[in-house]
Amino acid sequence: MLIKPPLSAVMVTVMGIVLLSGCKTVQEHAAAVRDANTSDEKVTVGTVQREIKVGMSSADVVAVLGAPNMVTTDSQRRENWVYDKISTETAYSTSSGGVSALILGGAIVGNGAVGGGAGPSYSSSSGAAKTSQRTLTIIIKYDKDSLVRDFAYRYSSF
Repeated sequence: MLIKPPLSAVMVTVMGIVLLSGCKTVQEHAAAVRDANTSDEKVTVGTVQREIKVGMSSADVVAVLGAPNMVTTDSQRRENWVYDKISTETAYSTSSGGVSALILGGAIVGNGAVGGGAGPSYSSSSGAAKTSQRTLTIIIKYDKDSLVRDFAYRYSSF
């Protein structure tokens, strides 16, 4: 006589496979976080190199970089704009694993059914975090007509 396992045992097996296939590595998680945080308004070194040019108006600079963090003037009353951007990324990774035994089985005895039960189990988990920080400082110097006369930037990552 062939005894079919109960539907709940099949569901437990399917759910276990689905849960185990959903694990991500640290790199996959970090890539997902980066992709989620990417926006067109982000100021980067590439943006400065591509978009900022000597002779640009201050309105054009604001359109590209947004409002500056600080505005100062020199002895000739020319404006200097400073952009200071800081970015911190933290990637978390956790993993857990374990072994459990589910003893399934059963028999038909008389008019009733006798089923199996659960066996021993073991599990453990661990985790790691990685934090990195980047800074970008941009200094734009304007002439008396509020056109870019010079600019410089400094990028660091640690």
